[in-house]
Amino acid sequence: MDLPLGPPSGRSVSRPLFSAHRIVNLFLYFLTVVIWGTTWIAIKLQLGVVAIPVSIFYRFALAGLVLFAALLLTRKLQKLDRRGHWLCVGQGLCLFCLNFLCFYTATQWIPSGLVSVVFSAATLWNALNARLWFGTRVASRVMLAGGIGFSGLVLLFWPELVSQQASHETLLGLGFALLGTFCFSTGNMLSSMQQRAGIRPLTGNAYSMLYGAAILLTGCVAAGLPFQFDSSPSYVGALLYLAIPGSVIGFTAYLTLVGRMGPARAAYCTVLFPVVALSVSTVAEGYQWTPAAFAGLALVMFGNLLVFTKWSPFMRRAAA
Repeated sequence: MDLPLGPPSGRSVSRPLFSAHRIVNLFLYFLTVVIWGTTWIAIKLQLGVVAIPVSIFYRFALAGLVLFAALLLTRKLQKLDRRGHWLCVGQGLCLFCLNFLCFYTATQWIPSGLVSVVFSAATLWNALNARLWFGTRVASRVMLAGGIGFSGLVLLFWPELVSQQASHETLLGLGFALLGTFCFSTGNMLSSMQQRAGIRPLTGNAYSMLYGAAILLTGCVAAGLPFQFDSSPSYVGALLYLAIPGSVIGFTAYLTLVGRMGPARAAYCTVLFPVVALSVSTVAEGYQWTPAAFAGLALVMFGNLLVFTKWSPFMRRAAA
């Protein structure tokens, strides 16, 4: 929320369009979009020898250890009380465990494009959850932007959506995708609670990733999954990319945005991830852009404009 400054004259002066605050927000926003929009390549390279839950465990165990060690060496690791640890356990369960298990499972039954469309609803989930958890007013501008972005993604993935036949497996896939989005949003709320309690995102992520990895490890052992490891350069490279840029940098940038911009505006990143992924796919896999896809891209970018700008009297009144 952009708070007005009150000069002696009594007139309110809004924050400049290119203030340092907004520049930092834009940098974190696009850093998150670029990193998370390209992680699909690394995830694809990991499919095969190693069981999916085990790969997720490797990812967050490595990310958590690297981040924890870096904070210890720089003496920036905060000490947590019991409530802080429980918040991190909750975030680890929702954001670094169940979230990924649900989405990986969903892609077994429905196309990745449909999963992306469902995940883009995180903007609306976050706005509603912020209202329920913190009493934050749901900004009309953000809800409108989320709806426009969602419509744009439907157009982008229209061929995949119309080709998907209704079946029991489709309903299961949609259910897991919705549950994964809900877990992602719940993790956002827990991160907001951490930051309101004075826990910085780096410390919160370090503990939460390790707790999430511990929960994954317990689940893998209970399920009897083999802890294989693929030593091929493609798997190791993908693991390093997912752990360091994809997790340490990506999640820290995103959850910092949650604290700076609010959960609803920060979650609009989820609408742009598929756009970046399709752009990369154009070069790497020969994705063919259709008129509907271009129209969808235009809607997504227009929604992005609404998230970051305030124009027209109506928008200024509706802004959070």
